[in-house]
Amino acid sequence: MAASDTLIDLHEKALKLLQEDADKIEKLIAIQMENLTTRKCPLYEEVLDTQMYGFSRAVDFAVRTGLVDEGAGKLLISQLERNLAMLYEALEKKED
Repeated sequence: MAASDTLIDLHEKALKLLQEDADKIEKLIAIQMENLTTRKCPLYEEVLDTQMYGFSRAVDFAVRTGLVDEGAGKLLISQLERNLAMLYEALEKKED
């Protein structure tokens, strides 16, 4: 296997792993969106915030090491941030 093939393989694996982590966070967001009828749970929000922070650090590491393109990393994070913002907006509306 050539060095360029190995590098491409590492890029693909890194992006795949980050996408799997993003999907897990998406599931957490979806669960909370489905349960808007229950009161706001600070612990759940803390878990989401912690997951987002950890994910952003993992993306940052992957970008800095050259395993993931900066644009792809930013896209993964911005998609999650948009969904998280929608969740918090829905929670605020529910409280009103």
